[in-house]
Amino acid sequence: MGSDSTVISSLEVLQQENSRLKRAVEELSVLNDLARAIGSSFNSQEIMQTIIRRSLRAMGAEQGVITLVDRKEDQPMVTLVRTMVSSNDRQHFHFNQALLGWMQLNKKPLMINNPSTDERFRGIRWEEQIHSLLCVPMIVKSELTGVLTVYNKKDRQSFTDDDQRLLAIIAAQSAQIVENARLYEEQQEYIKMQEQVALAAKIQSELLPREFPKLLGYEIAGRNIPAQVVGGDYFDFVAMDDGRWSICLGDVSGKGLPASLLMANTQATLRSQTLLASPPKQSIERANTLLHRSTGPDKFVTLFYGILDPHQHQLSYCNAGHDNPFLVRKNGDVQRLSTGGLVLSIMESSAYEEETISLSADDVFVLYSDGITESMNPALEQFGEERLLSVIQQYRSRSGSELLDAIMKAAKDHAGKEPQADDMTVVVVKRVE
Repeated sequence: MGSDSTVISSLEVLQQENSRLKRAVEELSVLNDLARAIGSSFNSQEIMQTIIRRSLRAMGAEQGVITLVDRKEDQPMVTLVRTMVSSNDRQHFHFNQALLGWMQLNKKPLMINNPSTDERFRGIRWEEQIHSLLCVPMIVKSELTGVLTVYNKKDRQSFTDDDQRLLAIIAAQSAQIVENARLYEEQQEYIKMQEQVALAAKIQSELLPREFPKLLGYEIAGRNIPAQVVGGDYFDFVAMDDGRWSICLGDVSGKGLPASLLMANTQATLRSQTLLASPPKQSIERANTLLHRSTGPDKFVTLFYGILDPHQHQLSYCNAGHDNPFLVRKNGDVQRLSTGGLVLSIMESSAYEEETISLSADDVFVLYSDGITESMNPALEQFGEERLLSVIQQYRSRSGSELLDAIMKAAKDHAGKEPQADDMTVVVVKRVE
């Protein structure tokens, strides 16, 4: 009798061991298949879909979800990506934020087989269709990067400790792969964005004049150096039918792509006004109205717009809130061209004034953006208008292009190793006869 019970006991032990080994083999098979399925992909959505499907099959669960999270210094944890797979056509469950908070605090598996009575989540309202769930952390370098959750073991059974252990292994094995895919996708998006910015910079550079006006008795030059790949400064020379030329320099508020778009809009608006051959005052008034209607309240443009008559040697201009250009006469007298009005696009209807000045031989007219005068050195000293005027006076006997080079070099030398903070633009007009 004793020997029979011993045999039966030994058989039970063997059966339990066989069952354990069988489950271990099945788990290894699940993990091996999963590793092969997701190891060569860089598509985070595909990877997460595969992880959830294999988890549902292994757990015998109805529905699963992966929630990727991120921590930012200025805000609490937020959901970045939420991928769900269901084994049936039932409604998708909503991932409970209480689970996310619990997982962030504890960073360990969580098994709930009766949500409504679970003391850890007293007062939490669960969806009625949820009768069980397993929730495990996805951790990379000790940081919670995501949460893998499966809901409702089939046939209303309860999840087991073995289920919890296997799902935790799946999450641990998958976390780094998902994170790598996410980082790869971010890198690809960054590369794509850089390509788009480079294209925008190319388009913007083509909007600026490629050649300068070649007018008898005048030397005209201009240059723009954006602080970023694209910028908000621009200058332009446009020939008019009667032999006159419009000359303008604008500075759009802001930097980067938004400023470059407004810059292109401003340039197109001004060119359309130039084609009408209207006086500067009228051109600026119309441009102001058009820009106000197409621009947000937080954007504005400072602009100097002039019309040069090379036959009468006159410059008619309107200054819309821009830095007052320098006009240095042959005898050394300095005049600032300030007549005009408010910056563009602030008010839909705004009154502007214009002025006409005569240009004599060896007079030099210098337009610039505040990126020149506000160029900062490591001691936080600006280049300033006095230094700019000093350079103009020192080099005004040189050619227009040499004077422009000298201004740019002086501003750059002043800044030294300090990075350029704003777009730098200069236009020089010199009468040489």
